[in-house]
Amino acid sequence: MTARNETPVGQVADAVTGNWVDRRAPAWSRPYLRLSRADRPIGTWLLLLPCWWGVLLAAAATGPRLFDLWIIAGCGIGAVLMRGAGCTWNDITDRGIDGSVARTRSRPIPSGAVTVTQALIWMALQCLVALAILLTFNLPAILLGFAALIPVAIYPFAKRFTWWPQVFLGLAFNWGALLAWTAHTGSLGLAPFMLYLAGIAWTLFYDTIYAHQDVEDDALIGVKSTARLFGENSKPWLRGFLIASVVLMAVAIILALPPEAGILAMVLAIAGAWGFGWHLVWQLGQLDTGDNATCLRLFRSNRDAGLIAALFLALAALV
Repeated sequence: MTARNETPVGQVADAVTGNWVDRRAPAWSRPYLRLSRADRPIGTWLLLLPCWWGVLLAAAATGPRLFDLWIIAGCGIGAVLMRGAGCTWNDITDRGIDGSVARTRSRPIPSGAVTVTQALIWMALQCLVALAILLTFNLPAILLGFAALIPVAIYPFAKRFTWWPQVFLGLAFNWGALLAWTAHTGSLGLAPFMLYLAGIAWTLFYDTIYAHQDVEDDALIGVKSTARLFGENSKPWLRGFLIASVVLMAVAIILALPPEAGILAMVLAIAGAWGFGWHLVWQLGQLDTGDNATCLRLFRSNRDAGLIAALFLALAALV
């Protein structure tokens, strides 16, 4: 048994202290769970929350349905699985880079805990279970689910050819807003597309903060990021992404809610965008791009920012 004041064997550098994987998961499963970032759940939240935004905005626009509960739950399970599969793919493609970066050299593949073949099998298993969930949705949502694999496949390579890899992360991580809206309504429209763009702007905000942890190592090995691109001018750029995210979310809400939804539903939904925005303002006020611990703490706090919007959209759907 590992003492609580000791570092668990194989713990990844940026894992949450005392996480359930390091403390309670069977020893044989830990390298695979770490490969899926189960010890760092914030990424699952950031993938899941746009899904919840999508289905809740659709429910506020057209009325809630019993099947929405399954969309919410199914997206939750799917987010765990597809975030895990995406992270596994990311680590496979980045295995030559991760060993050169202080924060990532402890990951399962560069540390030797998992082979590439084992990682590929693990990725396939996660994708197959996620597919079983996807097939319970309507056909347009299923097709969108398959289309989501394109940005997921491209993202790990983006930092090799563009200073804006965070855009590709945003394209992948916010796809759920489109999928969940479609799972409820059966079709797309301008409102979910605006919500999707709001999510992409949000991703540019939080992942630029996250990328500031690695700017020195990234510069040495030639990896590109918005954090390196913006440098000391990051705060003005982040402020722009913040404003864009809130405005686009508000536009999505205004486009989605018909007059018969009522003024209270509109006020609640807009309040969600407003509260979400103020959380980002708070993050910006706390930010010190030279302090890695602060960058990681603020990055993780985006779960709460996204939950604020989700909560108010849920209230708007229920009134």
